[in-house]
Order: sequence, then structure tokens, then C-alpha cells
Amino acid sequence: MQADPIRAPARAQDLILRHRVKNYRAGDLERLYPSLDIEEDFFTVYGFVTRSLSALMHPRTRNGVPVEGHRPWAPTRWKQARLLLDFVAARGTVHPREVDAHFLHGKVINYWGGTSNATTHLLAAMHYRGMLRVAGREAGIRLYAVHRHGDEPADDRERDARLDALIDRLVGIYAPLPGKSLAQFVRRLRYAAPQWKRYIPAGLARARKRLESARIDGTDWYWPADEKPADYEPDGAVRLLAPFDPIVWDRTRFELLWNWPYRFEAYTPSPRRKLGYYALPLLWRDRVIGWGNVSIENGKLQSAFGYIDSPPREKAFANQLEAEIERIGRFLRV
Repeated sequence: MQADPIRAPARAQDLILRHRVKNYRAGDLERLYPSLDIEEDFFTVYGFVTRSLSALMHPRTRNGVPVEGHRPWAPTRWKQARLLLDFVAARGTVHPREVDAHFLHGKVINYWGGTSNATTHLLAAMHYRGMLRVAGREAGIRLYAVHRHGDEPADDRERDARLDALIDRLVGIYAPLPGKSLAQFVRRLRYAAPQWKRYIPAGLARARKRLESARIDGTDWYWPADEKPADYEPDGAVRLLAPFDPIVWDRTRFELLWNWPYRFEAYTPSPRRKLGYYALPLLWRDRVIGWGNVSIENGKLQSAFGYIDSPPREKAFANQLEAEIERIGRFLRV
């Protein structure tokens, strides 16, 4: 499940979970994280995964960190990492502020082009490599602890089994996937398991044989063999989805299914926005028919909607839209 720091009206991970966890409230994930069987980690995107999924991807200690390039660390970098690891081990759980105060490594240019504390940057890099884990958060800031993993695969067969399991988890989240999207998603496993990058094409070939598939209007679609798409019936609810919800994450599939391009515009200059800063795709039955912008002003929930065509005239839609707004209010505690 993808994580995103923007809160408009809530973080993406909270917006995703509210449709999938009964009585979920914004912030529950961060509050309960230390007691849950999950990890913050990088799968196809950065976010939250089960510990069993995280274990499949590690150890990746010897590999480069994507935002730093793929070259191995220099000896001085390894020395810094070992000192920092000893510091974290001695304290159990640390805040980046403690680490920076102790080591004072200075500033570095971060992924977005701004500056970050060098120790914070190193903590993130060590987390990606699996040397550290996120033990929780304090006011949204990651708290780190030492992370220990199991052994590497004993042979090629075990390695391929792990890679196949990663692909199956991926497809289980995002299916049904058009062939182009399946290939793109599987290639993103170079971030989840960079140590197996050269084996990913073979894993994709095995997946195409293993998965159920069908050709529809010239497009090949893939889904898990134990799922029967024809058995599902959409319910009558209206749902406002997060921009990174698995239902809408793949923009190629989005346009194939609903014939219009949804765009995430938080980083688009305001004059060029067409949908809004944090427009939430509006799902009704089995179609995404538009979008909504939701905010809290003076303690009250405000909402505005746009539609690809005109809004449905059925009374059932108006009732369900009202019910969804009420659900969002409870979710946000407003």
C-alpha cells in the first residue's frame, strides 16, 4: 500500500484503508503501526507491506540505493553506516534528531533537489538496504531501530520461488492488469529486489504462463489463476478513492476501463490544474465517473465534484454520494 505525506483531506494510506478496514479513522495506521505485523518498505512503491512480503525482498544490503545511484558505497560511507548502526543498537529506537545531534554529518542534496541532514539521508539509505527498520513515527517523523533479516536464497530455485511470490503478490494487488502494465509493474521489482534485477525478465515470462489471461479488444489482460472476475458484481456504493488507490493506480488501465485520463495534480502549477490539487477519483458501481475535492474549513467538511459527463440523475446516486460524504466526515472525525 503506497504511502504519501500529503494530507488533503488525509494521507493516501489512510484514504486507501478506510474502504478496506471497518470503522477505520484517519491516523489509525500510524497509531497502531508498532503493534501490527507490517513494515514500511519499498515494494513497487514506498509504503506499507506485510512482514512476510518484506522478508521476501531482503537481504538487499550489498546493493546500491536507487536515489543515490547504483554504485557500491565507498569505505568512508560504510564506516559511517556501521557507527550509526552501533548507535541505534545501543539505544533501541532513535529519532533522526538524536542521530544528527550526535554525529553532525552536515547537509546533502536530497532526491527532490533540496537539502537534508546527512544523517537523515543515511538513515533512509540504511533503511532501504534493510539495515534499519521503521519502528514507528512521531508527528510523522520516522523512528528507526536495527533490522535483522534471514539468509539469502540457498540456490537458484529458491531465488526464483521468491521472485515468483513477489510477482504474485503484486498481481494480487493490482489485477486485472493489461499486458503493458503487467510488464511495467514487474520491472519495478528492480527496486524491491535489486539483487535479482537480471532475473526479472525470466520471472515475467513465467508469470505470463502462470496467470489467467484473456484478449479483449486487442489487449491482453492478466489476473491471478484463483480469481474469477465474472463472478463479481459491483455494489451500489459511491466511493471517493485515494489518487494512489490500487483501483486507479495504473493510469493505462484507468483509461482502458473508463476512457478518460485521471491526473494527480498536487505538483502541477495551480493555473494548469483541471481537476484540483488533490482530486479524489469518484467510483460509482463499476465506473469512475468523475472526481471530488474534499477539505476541512473552520471545522466543517467541504466538498465539490466534477464529472466526465453529467452527474447521474438517479436518486440512488444522490443518496449514495451523501452517504459517502457522511462516511468521510466520520473518518476525519469532523
